[in-house]
Amino acid sequence: MENILLVFLCLIMGFAMQRVTAFPKNGYLALNQFVIYIALPALALFYIPKISISAKLLYPLGIAWIGFLLSFVFFYFIGKAMGWSNKLIGCLILTAGLGNTSFVGFPIIQALYGEEGIKTAIIVDQPGTFVVMTILGVITAGIFSRGETNGKDILKKILLFPPFIAFVIACLMNVFQMDFDDKFQSVFQKLGATITPVALVAVGLQLKIDKKSKHWNYLALGLFFKLMITPAIFFLLYRVIAGGNGIAVDVSIMEAAMAPMITGAILASNYGLKPKLSSMMVGIGIPLSFITLAFWYFILNTF
Repeated sequence: MENILLVFLCLIMGFAMQRVTAFPKNGYLALNQFVIYIALPALALFYIPKISISAKLLYPLGIAWIGFLLSFVFFYFIGKAMGWSNKLIGCLILTAGLGNTSFVGFPIIQALYGEEGIKTAIIVDQPGTFVVMTILGVITAGIFSRGETNGKDILKKILLFPPFIAFVIACLMNVFQMDFDDKFQSVFQKLGATITPVALVAVGLQLKIDKKSKHWNYLALGLFFKLMITPAIFFLLYRVIAGGNGIAVDVSIMEAAMAPMITGAILASNYGLKPKLSSMMVGIGIPLSFITLAFWYFILNTF
């Protein structure tokens, strides 16, 4: 469970560095760019060529794609009905629609379900959450940041988004059953491993715990949707309606209950979609998720 300890230490260090005068106040911007331009593409190039395509992908894939669409519908219609700003709606869609299926998800799934569970978790994360963030996340960020509806501009942003370029290359390699030389794989793996500490320090640098903040009500709704409503819907879909069972279904539902995605918050911040709220969704959502995950683990083993 060293990864869990790493998560908390990096958040705390980032939060503490807000008070270090020698560190630039906008230093988190550079860290965000490192994650998007270097670490995320490296992660795609390492993992995606190794994924085996089969019908078993359907349950874990649905977690990311259906989950994001549920978030979009939920917050778009509630936001419009309540007169929220586009930036607030976009922030909640991104942070509540994308789960932390790897950096928090992997160590928890490994502890609860072992290596067999990790195989399913990787499917949820790579062709699932990662691809949704790269495509639907960028489209959503572009639309809600400036209200852009120009399809050509949005397409350009997706095609020039570094993680998407890496994803396309990695998918082509998967189709042709190719992979990089061991030395390159080692480099990509090490670069990808920097996502957790760098992204969490960046989140900590932006995290503001202000009791008088106007974001608390939105934070509560966003986290309730992500940690409780989303896994409840998938429990209903997968267990009750589809009659699914076994480790693939259980791991998929547990991944649906994970805290908001770190890089989803970074994406929201980069597009100016309520950076303070996006940081709070991650900074408060991660520790809170350990309580709600215990609840869902109990539910899955009881019913």
